[in-house]
Amino acid sequence: MTGLQAGLKNRHLSMIAIGGVIGAGLFVGSSSGIATAGPGILLSYALVGTLVVLVMRMLGEMSAANPTSGSFSAHADRALGRWAGFSIGWLYWFFWVVVLAVEATAGAKILAGWMPAVPQWGWALIVMAVLTATNLVSVGSYGEFEFWFAGIKVVAIGAFIVVGGLAVFGVLPGVDSDKAGLSNLTGHGGFLPHGPGAILTGVLLVVFSFMGSEIATLAAGESEDPQRAVTKSTNSIIWRIAVFYLGSIFVVVTLLPWNDPSIKKQGSYVAALDSLGIAHAGQIMNFIVLTSVLSCLNSGLYTASRMAFSLGERGDAPKAFARTTSRGVPMAAILASVVFGFVAVFFNYKFPDSVFLFLVNSSGAVALFVWLVICFSQLRMRKIIQAEAPEKLVVKMWLYPYLTWATAALIVFVLGYMLTDTEHDGRETVLLSLLVAAVVLVVAVVKEKVRGGGRAVVAGASSAAVQDQGKVKTG
Repeated sequence: MTGLQAGLKNRHLSMIAIGGVIGAGLFVGSSSGIATAGPGILLSYALVGTLVVLVMRMLGEMSAANPTSGSFSAHADRALGRWAGFSIGWLYWFFWVVVLAVEATAGAKILAGWMPAVPQWGWALIVMAVLTATNLVSVGSYGEFEFWFAGIKVVAIGAFIVVGGLAVFGVLPGVDSDKAGLSNLTGHGGFLPHGPGAILTGVLLVVFSFMGSEIATLAAGESEDPQRAVTKSTNSIIWRIAVFYLGSIFVVVTLLPWNDPSIKKQGSYVAALDSLGIAHAGQIMNFIVLTSVLSCLNSGLYTASRMAFSLGERGDAPKAFARTTSRGVPMAAILASVVFGFVAVFFNYKFPDSVFLFLVNSSGAVALFVWLVICFSQLRMRKIIQAEAPEKLVVKMWLYPYLTWATAALIVFVLGYMLTDTEHDGRETVLLSLLVAAVVLVVAVVKEKVRGGGRAVVAGASSAAVQDQGKVKTG
C-alpha cells in the first residue's frame, strides 16, 4: 500500500513531546511516593528524571540519524541483532496493550462517577471505541486529539505551579501560612524523615510514571521534518521534566507537610488544591486525570500499533501489520492492538486479582528493559553511524561512551534493588517481567534458528530492514 505518511504537523510533535512526559501516574501515584520518602521524593524524581534525560539523549542520537516508526526496536535490530529488535519490540507492544486496559478502567471509573446510568464496563468500551476510531481515521486526527489532550495537561500543571508557587511564597491571600511554606521541606522529621534509603524506594514508585517520553521518537517518522522533530524533543526534555515533575511535586511538598493525612486520603494534587481554597478541587482534578488518561490511551494505541507496524515490516510480526490504508494508517496493527486491549479490559473485570494482576506485574519492568536496550544499542550504533554517515550525528550523547555505561549500570542497579523490595511488589514485578522477557527471547532465538540466519545474515537483514523503513517513511 502507501506506507506511513507524514501527517503530523510540527505543533502536534511539540505537544506530543511535552505531553509524553506527563502521565496519569504523576497525578495518581505521587501520594504514595511522598508518604514513603517525604520531601526527599524530590531527589527520587530528580534521579529518575536524570536517567530519562540520558536515555532520551541516546535515543535522540539514533533517531535523529535514522527516524523510523520502530524507534529503539529498529535501532536494536540493527545494532544488536534481529533477536534484540524482535524481543524489545514485542515486549514494548505488550506493555502498551496492558496500559490500554489500565487507563480505560481508570477513565471509566471517573466517568461512571459522573454518569452512573452507564455501567463502568460500558464507559471503558465507549472510551476505547472512540479513540480507536480516531486512530483509524488518520495519523493527523491522532495528532490533533493528542494536541488538545496534552495542551490541557500542560496548562493545568502550569497553572498549578504558578498559583501554588505564589501561595508558598506568601503572595496569594487566604492560604494557611502555618501549613504552606519552604519550612515543610525540613520540618516534620526533616528532608529525609525515613532515611536516605527511602530515596531508592521512592525511585521504584515513580520510575513508571516517566514511561512515554520515547513516544515523540516513534511519532517523528510520520512528521514533516523527522530529524528536526527528534532533535527538538531531545533537546527540550530537560526543562520538560524539571518543570512538570520537579516543579509540581515541589509545590505539593511545600504547600502541605508531607505527612498531612489529606495527601494520602485525597491524593497529593487534590489535597494541594484544597489547601489553596479552590472549590470543587476533587472534581477539577478528576477532569485533569481523565484528560491524562485519554491522552495516555490515545498515545498508547498509536504507539502499540506503530511498533506492531514496524515489526510486521521487518518480518517479525504478521505481514498484514505492515499494510496501510490510503491514508497511511496501519489498520490491522491498530485493530490487533485494540483486540488485545479489550481482552485485557475483560480480564480486569473478570479476574482482577489473578490474570490481570499478572499482566500488570509482568509488564511492569518493561520500561527499564527498554531503557537498558537503548543504552547497549547506542554504544554500537554510534560506531555504525560514524563509519557510514557521520554527518547524521546532529544529536550526540554526552561523554560517550562513559555516560552511556554509567546509565546502563544505574538501570541494572535499580532492577537489582527492586528484587529486594517486597513491600511494594518490586520483586514480583521484576521476576514476572523477566519471565515474560525470557519467553519472548526464546521465541526470537528459535525464530532465527528456523530462518537459518547466522550473525552475518542477521546484521545484513537488519541493515536492509532499516533502510527499507526509511523508504516507507517518506512514501
